[in-house]
Amino acid sequence: MAYIKINKENFFYNLKQLSLKSGDKTKIAAVLKDNAYGHGLEEMAALAFEFGLKEAVVISIKEVKKIEHLFENILILHDTPFYHPRFSFAITSLEALKAVPKNAKIELKIDTGMHRNGIALDELTKALEIIKKRELNFFGAFTHFKSADELSSELFWQMKNFEKVKEQIKAFGFRVRFHSFNSAALLRTKSFSEDIARVGIAIYGYNELPPLFEKTKLKPVLSLWAKRVSSRKLYKGQRVGYGGDFIAPRDMIVSTYDVGYGHGLFRGNSKKPLITAEGLPILGRVSMDFITLESSKDEVCIFNNAQIVAKHFNTISYEITTALKPNIKRVVI
Repeated sequence: MAYIKINKENFFYNLKQLSLKSGDKTKIAAVLKDNAYGHGLEEMAALAFEFGLKEAVVISIKEVKKIEHLFENILILHDTPFYHPRFSFAITSLEALKAVPKNAKIELKIDTGMHRNGIALDELTKALEIIKKRELNFFGAFTHFKSADELSSELFWQMKNFEKVKEQIKAFGFRVRFHSFNSAALLRTKSFSEDIARVGIAIYGYNELPPLFEKTKLKPVLSLWAKRVSSRKLYKGQRVGYGGDFIAPRDMIVSTYDVGYGHGLFRGNSKKPLITAEGLPILGRVSMDFITLESSKDEVCIFNNAQIVAKHFNTISYEITTALKPNIKRVVI
């Protein structure tokens, strides 16, 4: 069966580089949402714990239940709050704030300019008044940058807005933790001073900053592999797969391998085939469970760098890895 290799050495290498940027590994909160960006939630959580990380970020209670024993605090971005000593819940609206149970640990998400969700800047005073009046368990405040991976002034505009947020919260008498840095912001900073950095794509080995920025080298953690199902001789002129898009230009030995769009591999365009990590073009259309390659090897590496695949499909590395289905076996090496 098709499977995924998780390279522990590369993962630890990335965490070391990011720890140097943050000042300490305990400042890194591993973003493990969406099956750890396709890498495997439980596998990556266990490795993060082994490295010494204390913080994690997930999307839901369903995710947190699988890894709750590993971290000192887990921020849950989108679920119904309740009390747990090691869970904190993101609150993104005044309505949600009014419904929070008194003892649940909450972290206000502030909209400093992305305008996707969060407490608006002109709502912050009202939010703080609600927290104080209801005596809520106010644990943290954070924001999310919309353009940290782009050469523009908007990152600094949002940073300035968040500094005002910090001052306002402190003026109300609250002592909470603050965090705003994502992967791109941490990779480009030279002076990190917040309580934690929420790091996602970078821990998995991808630096998405444009070439103009000084690059911190990272190493991809995930590689996708497929195993040979069958082999055959294809004669010149014979065609392969649905629609017969590939026509053999000569006699050749081809094999079917057990990976397809049912596993999360993009179907793409057979006229512009994906080239595997071993330099083999996919022949004809990608099927739900199979592809054809000119190879007789027992197993082949489909890709070991999602940025290369993302460039081929005109997308981003996040989409390539998160598309990989949870039921694919993950093997830590």
